[in-house]
Amino acid sequence: MTRHSPHTPSPSTGSTDATDATGSTGPTGSTGEGPARRTVLRGAAAATAGSAAVLWSAAPQADAAAPQAVATPSAPDPEAPTGRILRRRTGPFEVLALLDAHGPFPGKQTDHFAGATPEAWARAKRIDPRAFGPADTWVLDFRCYAIRRPGGRVTLVDTGVGPADSPAAPWAPVPGHLPQVLADAGIRRRDVDTVVLTHLHEDHYGWAVSPAGVPMLPEARYVVQRAETAALTEKDTAYRYVVAPLRRTGQLHEVDGRTRLLGAGKRRSGAVVLLPTPGHTAGHQSVLVDGGGRRIMVTGDALVHAVQLADPAVPYRYERDPATARRSREQLLREARAGRALLATAHLNTTFLPVR
Repeated sequence: MTRHSPHTPSPSTGSTDATDATGSTGPTGSTGEGPARRTVLRGAAAATAGSAAVLWSAAPQADAAAPQAVATPSAPDPEAPTGRILRRRTGPFEVLALLDAHGPFPGKQTDHFAGATPEAWARAKRIDPRAFGPADTWVLDFRCYAIRRPGGRVTLVDTGVGPADSPAAPWAPVPGHLPQVLADAGIRRRDVDTVVLTHLHEDHYGWAVSPAGVPMLPEARYVVQRAETAALTEKDTAYRYVVAPLRRTGQLHEVDGRTRLLGAGKRRSGAVVLLPTPGHTAGHQSVLVDGGGRRIMVTGDALVHAVQLADPAVPYRYERDPATARRSREQLLREARAGRALLATAHLNTTFLPVR
């Protein structure tokens, strides 16, 4: 969510025709990447680096030989006010919010959202009071989501900030807790057959691939919008850290536009659909989980702060294309409101929010 400042405008929201998510790996074009990330003090989470690092010490095929959770279950984190795992159900799907990390963001909160009115800030504070730290500090969660289907198979949305030596390390509260949280949720590596990356910022792909280039989930396909990979050059960190390793293993699946991952589109059977929401990055996508009951929209960074719920027109400092990001955000919120969907957010300190 932080590395890129605005660039050349990207395409708007894209096709509304759903296609099957069987996109294959192939060469893409490229454009330049934004400025370097900034350095800040990391949080106290470094004490847990040893347990998270265990994930990378095992051979990728070990899970198939001896089925087990990614790590052993742990006690709840007292520093996570809303808990590391939150659950909601819609039809046949269980959606789990998984807290990878929690901590302050560099810089003053108000500097990142220029143009927000006092009224918008006041409403934002009512929606997400924990975001407001001392001295105008922005305090935020770094959440991933698991969509568990009947039979136990899982689609994972985003992979958090990653280990202590991940690309997010200079500014994010690393190491993250995702391997442990997956274990606490009873999710084994072999259960995950799909990973959706909403976009290729380092706090969303941190656990996708190890620093040694080994995919966290060797049996999963990793799904990203083709517009997202096309906006990278081979020199970009995201390309070298994520795209290239996943192409080598044949696990990168690039899709174009609105794409149905699961289901035949009939609400009684449930569906999981990728929604193009460009602007934060060129190929940003969100995820609609429609189980036939109340829908859930996993937003990614289409909105990053409650002030953008209070006023969707408020831009975020690091949006690649603020005008496109605003259109995507407004459209996402219109769809959520019309379908009475809950918003499953990446960075608010509360999640599964109704849209009012």
